[in-house]
Amino acid sequence: MQGAEPFTLLCCRDAAGVAELVASRLLEARQRWPQLPLGLATGRTMEPVYAALQRQVARLDPPARQVLREGWLSFNLDEYVGLAPRDPGSFAQAMAQALQQPLGLAAEQVQLPDGLSPSPEAEALRYGAALQASGGLGLQVLGIGLNGHVGFNEPPCTAELGCRPVELSAATRLQNAAAFHGDPKAVPAEAITLGLVEILAARELLLVATGRSKAAVLHRLLSEDPSPQLPASWLRSHPRLTLVVDAAALAPGPVGPVVSST
Repeated sequence: MQGAEPFTLLCCRDAAGVAELVASRLLEARQRWPQLPLGLATGRTMEPVYAALQRQVARLDPPARQVLREGWLSFNLDEYVGLAPRDPGSFAQAMAQALQQPLGLAAEQVQLPDGLSPSPEAEALRYGAALQASGGLGLQVLGIGLNGHVGFNEPPCTAELGCRPVELSAATRLQNAAAFHGDPKAVPAEAITLGLVEILAARELLLVATGRSKAAVLHRLLSEDPSPQLPASWLRSHPRLTLVVDAAALAPGPVGPVVSST
């Protein structure tokens, strides 16, 4: 691959191991950059991560837990246009159940775009500006879609695109249908997403992939040159990129420059 930065590839035996490792990295990032917000994601890959985070936070001593709660600030990648925060299909509701309520955080400590804004364009500008005003991201955790999207940056997508409203592809709506009773048509057609501009400005990136279904797109990420047809490929230009995968997602396929098994 031409012009790509070195990256770290960590392979765990299974998704449970991935979840524990990613959760520990989130806690480490809060200590390394306490003044910077975390960048968070939603989706099936992230559900066990937040469950692991709950367990790890519960093991902290009470003063450390209090410091974590008081200093917490995170910005999620995206939200569906047209869904209220309490809608069961919204990412706001998913984060409330997986993170905010279990950790005892205030709603304003877990930031997401407002899916009910009368102007998604204006909301995207507001959300991007709010992130910038908070200092930008410390650690950004990302999943990867089957078509190579990160956040809701659907292909084709260049690295110069920032926070904006986007139209979701049929493939993405199908992939996310489980949260809408299995009906892809019930998945909102639009979303507001942070762009590659905000993602690549994070101090560190952690891309997470688990399961056999991610093997093909992970192989593309590790073998293809960056291009708009694979939005996740732009992450390879980041100087501090770590891929955390399980054995099912990695095989068959190539390995990166640095490999560690856990």
